[in-house]
Amino acid sequence: MKTVLITGTSRGIGRETALAFGRAGHKVFASMRNPEKAADFKQQIKDESLSVHLYKMDVDRDESVKHCIDSITKEHGLIDILVNNAGIERHGSVEEMPMAEFKAVMETNYFGAIRCIKAVLPAMRKNKNGFIINVSSMAGKIVLSPLGTYSASKFALEAITEALAQDLKPYNIRVSLVEPGIINTEMAFGISKNDESFYPQARRIGHFWVESLKSAVPPSLVADKILEVAESRSWQLRYPVGPDAEPFWNWRSSMNDEQWVDWNAQSDEDWYNAVESTFGLNCRPEKMEKEK
Repeated sequence: MKTVLITGTSRGIGRETALAFGRAGHKVFASMRNPEKAADFKQQIKDESLSVHLYKMDVDRDESVKHCIDSITKEHGLIDILVNNAGIERHGSVEEMPMAEFKAVMETNYFGAIRCIKAVLPAMRKNKNGFIINVSSMAGKIVLSPLGTYSASKFALEAITEALAQDLKPYNIRVSLVEPGIINTEMAFGISKNDESFYPQARRIGHFWVESLKSAVPPSLVADKILEVAESRSWQLRYPVGPDAEPFWNWRSSMNDEQWVDWNAQSDEDWYNAVESTFGLNCRPEKMEKEK
């Protein structure tokens, strides 16, 4: 049995990961900003008699992270595994995205993970034991406008995780990235909402997400992979998750940078035709209107 701290567990991947570890017999500390709003989660934990304990933590705040982790270690002992899952998504063109949104996404998705890492590392390093799993995204390797703000935070997380793995291997501390593709979560459905924009990519990607989510896999698939990685002895750094993750990366890798920019800068008609021929998805706006 391991002691596991998971951030961002109020819904989606984080919640399913907490349940997966609990069902596997581990002691889980499931953190979120507002545990008082998680009555249904608490009931599920009770119904299944799981060793899952809810803690209040806002990864955006130094004092909140310190207080939560200090409380856990004082009450339960050292943390064996940290799963950095807390994250937010904002989408829009670079011109139209408010500076506050750029900062908010980096604060949670990047600096939030670093805060938690720095809080658990002294004990892990001293004991020469531990595992840090950062939940990234295929958006941490592939940039699609209007997801640049989100991708920037995940690219940063990927980079710091690669550096962290080099720091910590001499101390026997494993580090991994889990990179989900398109997953059926509330966050993903947020991308499908089309906002007014000067730029056509916002509208087009919204249509693409609506169609893709019809066959998207559930967040439990990612949770099961995180559990599998945690229980393995592998030092593998990256784990793409989902049926579209590796194929999408391979497709991106088949183009040079200029071809990739051109593919995403096509006219509407050419772009929708390219999506249908490449992915077999008809996400044209007229089809979306008929299905409303």
